Amino acid sequence: MIDIPLTADLVRGALELERTERGLVPHRLPARARAQNSDPRLALAEAQPAGVRLRFRTRADVVELETLRTKQVYAGAPPRPDGVYDLLVDGELTAQASVAGGRTLTVDMATGASSRTEGPSGVVRFAGLGGRPKDVEIWLPHNELTELVALRTDAPVEAVPARRVWLHHGSSISHGSNAASPATTWPALAATAAGVDLVNLGFGGNALLDPFTARALRDTPADLISLKLGINVVNADLMRLRAFSPAVHGFLDTIRDGHPDTPLVVVSPLYCPIHEQTPGPGDFDHEALAAGVVRFRATGDPAERAAGKLTLEVIRDELARIVAQRQAEDPNLRYLDGLELYGEADFADLPLPDDLHPSPAAHRRIGARFAESVLAGG
Repeated sequence: MIDIPLTADLVRGALELERTERGLVPHRLPARARAQNSDPRLALAEAQPAGVRLRFRTRADVVELETLRTKQVYAGAPPRPDGVYDLLVDGELTAQASVAGGRTLTVDMATGASSRTEGPSGVVRFAGLGGRPKDVEIWLPHNELTELVALRTDAPVEAVPARRVWLHHGSSISHGSNAASPATTWPALAATAAGVDLVNLGFGGNALLDPFTARALRDTPADLISLKLGINVVNADLMRLRAFSPAVHGFLDTIRDGHPDTPLVVVSPLYCPIHEQTPGPGDFDHEALAAGVVRFRATGDPAERAAGKLTLEVIRDELARIVAQRQAEDPNLRYLDGLELYGEADFADLPLPDDLHPSPAAHRRIGARFAESVLAGG
């Protein structure tokens, strides 16, 4: 086996690679943005490598990737499954595996307190790939912190030429919640179908119009940018309509400072009954949690919409209005109604398992629709 240096041209989808004593930690926000963040949930989310993958060309029959994982455990909740590594060969999902060992991060959802235990690195091994030339991608677990320790193959590798870059920002749905594996989150499926390079800045619970996220989007090269906004602003109960509209304008202004002409798509929320007409904050359904079931609920009062509280219906109307207003001076700006990706009929067919996040089958439907609506035809 050959030890392959883990260089930036082999790691796609990360904005920064942090060098550690063991290897590399992929980050989806740069150091300057991380320094301005005070939310531990965002710190955790941006370090989970959703959309990050190793991509190279090789004749290797065997590929080994050594990593040190950090598995997140919620105290009192059902055990979370191990993170999955997806192997794609020439764009086709051909194998999956998980690693053992690693660290465990235990989080108390009631208090936010956490504790960590240490463990050894593990190796994921893919064999029987054949000696022909091929493009290989290893998608890292979207829901586990992953430190890259070593890459080994039985034949040399070379970097694959860059493709068009799709830069996306969104919530936990874009991050991949409830998806079966990292290559089957809806953004990954859409990117693979369209043959583009994905940079996924979907952060669970943290699509909140943060200025440092806007600057990260501004400074990242891209051929297409999409922003899926709304659900986190509602379920975090973060702002009222008076603050939301200027914040959206400011977010778009910052991105346009670095991408004045890049096609930019603003996507409104998918259908989610608990928040369609009911404001946040969102919360766990604690009765369901006591029975070992993760489910979410809305706790706001619909009557407070008159005072500016936000619901998904309010946000869709406001995003459509903002985009229509800006299009007079920005012809490369587009609005996509999230209900076209997942609407009421889709909910009847493919319900949200936890009342908030799509099922694996719904991720496939959303990814196919986005690829057809936005990414097809260049």
